[in-house]
Formats: sequence, structure tokens, C-alpha cells
Amino acid sequence: MQVILYIMIGLLVGFVTGWIIRTITLAKMKKNQHDIEGFLEREKLGKERLQRETELLYQRESELLRKLDAANLLNRQMDTDILLLQKSNEETEALLNATEPEVYSLKLKLIEANNTIARMKGQMVK
Repeated sequence: MQVILYIMIGLLVGFVTGWIIRTITLAKMKKNQHDIEGFLEREKLGKERLQRETELLYQRESELLRKLDAANLLNRQMDTDILLLQKSNEETEALLNATEPEVYSLKLKLIEANNTIARMKGQMVK
């Protein structure tokens, strides 16, 4: 009878020890799973934030490229306008020189005088 009692106590102690070991192992596994889930959630949020930032940067880049294209187009138009204006001025100057050389000569002297006055004012400021 004592042997059966010892066997029963041994089985009971073994069962309780196994149960404790299993419970501790499950608790550690649950903690690890919780830590991993937290890490994955943090990584997921970081990825979503980076995707939003990347999308915003692409939008800004495309907007800046559109503005750059518009500015380049405006520059080309202004260059064309300047060339046309220069050509028109040259034609007007040639016509003025051909029809009224005295007026043309006076105009050149006036331009020269204005340039001289501007130079003198610049030297007086220094």
C-alpha cells in the first residue's frame, strides 16, 4: 500500500511539476508573441508613415516640375519677345537714321549724355 501511495504522490508531484513548467513556458511564449506583435505594429506604422511621406514628396516633385516647365516656357516666350523687340528697335533706328539723320544724331548724343550722368552719379556715391 505504501508503494502505491508513493507512486501516486510521485505521479502527482510529476504532474504538478509538468503543469508548472508548461505554464511558465506558455507565459514566456505569450510574452514573446506580445513583444513581436508590438514590434510588427510599430514597423507597420513606420512603413505607412514613410509611404505617406514618399507620396507627399512625389506630389511636391511633380508640382515643382510643372512650375519649372511653366517657367521655362515663359523664359522662351520672353526670349522670343526680346528678339522681336530688338529687331523692331533696329528697324526703327535704321528708318530714323535714313529719314532724319539729324534727329538720330541728337538721339545718340542724348543717350551718351545720360550714360555720362549715370557714371558721374555712380562715382560721386563712392
